[in-house]
Amino acid sequence: MAPAPGPSWGHLAAYAGPALPLAALTLPLYVILPSYYAGAIGLPLAQVGFILLIVRLADAISDPLVGLAADRFHPPLGRRRGWLALAALPAALAAFMILTPPDGASWVYLLGWGLALSLGYTAAIIPYTAWGAELADDYHGRSRVAGAREGMVLVGTLVAISVPALVEASGAGDQGDALAVLAWLVALALPLTVMLAIRALPEPAEPTRALPGLRQGLAHLAANRPFVRLLVAFVVNGFANGLPATLFLFFVARVLEAPQMQGPFLFLYFFCGIAGVPLWIAVSKRLGKHRSWSFAMLGACAIFALVPLLGPGDLAGFAAICVLTGLALGADLALPSAIQADVIDVDRLATGSRRSGLYFALWGLATKLSLALAVGLAFPLLDLAGFVAEGTGDSGLGMLVALYALVPVGLKLVAIALMWNFPLDAGAHAELARSLAARDEAPGRPLA
Repeated sequence: MAPAPGPSWGHLAAYAGPALPLAALTLPLYVILPSYYAGAIGLPLAQVGFILLIVRLADAISDPLVGLAADRFHPPLGRRRGWLALAALPAALAAFMILTPPDGASWVYLLGWGLALSLGYTAAIIPYTAWGAELADDYHGRSRVAGAREGMVLVGTLVAISVPALVEASGAGDQGDALAVLAWLVALALPLTVMLAIRALPEPAEPTRALPGLRQGLAHLAANRPFVRLLVAFVVNGFANGLPATLFLFFVARVLEAPQMQGPFLFLYFFCGIAGVPLWIAVSKRLGKHRSWSFAMLGACAIFALVPLLGPGDLAGFAAICVLTGLALGADLALPSAIQADVIDVDRLATGSRRSGLYFALWGLATKLSLALAVGLAFPLLDLAGFVAEGTGDSGLGMLVALYALVPVGLKLVAIALMWNFPLDAGAHAELARSLAARDEAPGRPLA
């Protein structure tokens, strides 16, 4: 029995819809809100930073808990659609409240709604991504599902960048008004897109075999060598991407001496990321997902190696780098999550159950770990090198360039070494699918 090729383009559009408002939540929470609560609201900056640290820690702890719950508990609409439906309204409410604080909002307000948003977002995103992994069983069909979702993530990121900038630039309001517009967009779009996805797409078939216990389940995770290898490569590459993401604004302002171009360059980068998603999915049909991702990382290494040649006023050169690295970003987003769906099949063959919720929870935890590593390494080293964000002169600029461009090249080479000969290619996955089909169809054997 051949694996199902996956949903139609119309169904893909319905599935990808919730990714836009979910993605639009992440940029304001960690980029815009700290300065807004410290400036316009008047909370001490150190207090805002400490509160957001607590929110991030709670977010990390909630990932595996939500993943386990999403696999084991069955709301009326199902393990995937049901959890997403339950989380959509609380997440939308929390997003609206944290983006529209009242005058004189206290740290308790920020902490309470920050924790509510973190939990609501996690409770939505984990069953949502697990649902995507179960919409297609075909090797290349999974790339289409992941590509549709991650492309919409980039669109949501562009919305989060553009809406506040357009509101302020048009003179229609200040930063608070801009955040209010974004709050209404997210609050309305998230429940609506979730409802449309639930109406358009079925709940994946649930396994009849019981999920393994905690200890046995962890043993299966550790024994899933393709998953462990992929996870390590993803963390290393995420660390490599997190460094330039963390230092992007500093690089444009201090090395290029063009702070007015921070927004346009950021928009260009993510816009090219959208174009890169279908490009790399097409390439993966010929070369395979792991090899295509490796080529994208190699290309990014070659581009980043040119960054130290840039200096004040080299805007055209940096624009070209944003275009090319943005195209490579499309592979970083779409292909690893499509491979993740494949390695879950290894666990499915071993356990007879689908534990996509737990696997994608660990995936989310790895993403947060890689970003935390980037911040944890970059800022102390910049401080040791004498770099001052609002300063002038060359102090610390060499360290900034090294962390922005050269260290990521070394990290990406490690990720490429891990993924170049990844064992679960199209042929190996076809054999795995045949083994699953034979097990599922054998008389007296439970369905997975």
